[in-house]
Amino acid sequence: MSNAYKDHLGRPIVAVTGMGVITSLGQGLEDNWAALTGGVSGIRKITRFPTEGLNTRISGMVDFIEVPAANSVERSYAMARETTLEALAQAGLSGDFNGPLFLAAPPIEPEWSARFELADRSPPSTQPGDAYNRFLAAMREKADPGFHEAVLFGAISERLADRFGTRGLPVTLSTACASGATAIQLGVEAIRQGRTDRALTVATDGSVSAEALIRFALLSALSTQNDPPEKASKPFTKDRDGFVIAEGAATLVLESLEAAVARGARVYGILKGCGEKADLFHRTRSSPDGGPAIATIRAALADAGIDETGIGYINAHGTSTPENDKMEYLSMSAVFGERLPSIPVSSNKSMIGHTLTAAGAVEAVFSIQTMLTGTLPPTINYQNPDPAIVLDVVPNVKRSQQVTAVLSNSFGFGGQNASLVMTAEPA
Repeated sequence: MSNAYKDHLGRPIVAVTGMGVITSLGQGLEDNWAALTGGVSGIRKITRFPTEGLNTRISGMVDFIEVPAANSVERSYAMARETTLEALAQAGLSGDFNGPLFLAAPPIEPEWSARFELADRSPPSTQPGDAYNRFLAAMREKADPGFHEAVLFGAISERLADRFGTRGLPVTLSTACASGATAIQLGVEAIRQGRTDRALTVATDGSVSAEALIRFALLSALSTQNDPPEKASKPFTKDRDGFVIAEGAATLVLESLEAAVARGARVYGILKGCGEKADLFHRTRSSPDGGPAIATIRAALADAGIDETGIGYINAHGTSTPENDKMEYLSMSAVFGERLPSIPVSSNKSMIGHTLTAAGAVEAVFSIQTMLTGTLPPTINYQNPDPAIVLDVVPNVKRSQQVTAVLSNSFGFGGQNASLVMTAEPA
């Protein structure tokens, strides 16, 4: 391999040759980018299910894609399928993909309606507390392949593998809000290690339900500013009160730069560095001193072979929760120091909400698009700045500014932290 195709550690350079995205703003990269840079919000009142009695009644739902059944597995699969079709078309690839699949997917659970149906047909129990045994007994009594697939964690990736002809056993992962970035990291590592010339990295989440809202509400994580919906997500502001749960998906086609050039593919960006660190502070909360997040950002920069002066834009995790925004600011301050106020830092979640499992990949696509277009997407709803968080958040209106290196952060529940460094050029 020519040195022109190797990074600073002698590993194959990893290029992005195709992208696809779906969020509450619409389907496809073109429509999403136009809305995102236009400061449009995809947050709206929930109509999919009743919300009476719920403290949060808004979401960034994807309701414009028809699915054969109203459950999270079908929604997640449908979005993943559509974003992969878009990414492969952009990459100029057809037929079998002939590379591994790395999928970030939400934890799979049956909808409550399915649980009640199963309970109705399960045999009476003589032992209290044996719900799992009753589940197995009901499945033995009346086999239900559709229900089984709906609760099988690897079901989505297996269907994608069959649909697109990926190679080997598909990998399904779930590392909370860092999942999308982790899937990309696995694809990067597979190419760097010489195990493949290309990888399909997909992240999807169609799991918004009444139960999801209740669970996150019990953690005091969701915004309750329901009216108007589009004003609820306000990262880094003084009156932020929680994130807005959302749905979405993104697919990135990764290839070694050498293989991409050999087949004449267009290179949209370079996956330059990946960092990942665990945080054992709390089941859901991040360490308030930002220590693991600091280590994650530094690891990504080191892996990319650049220092903090090389980053021209940061796509923040920026959830709009009081604690997480503060922690992320502290971590960025520790890494970038006095230079931080001069680095544009915006949060896509102000417009699309928090797409959970899909967020890291969705925001990676937007980060690459930022470099391609020379346009920084805004952070909307920035009307009341938090005086303790001094950032250039590209407030409310997009900005024309060419950048060649972007840091994208994903800091998730359960101590999952991941950062990606993307560049416009291999060098």
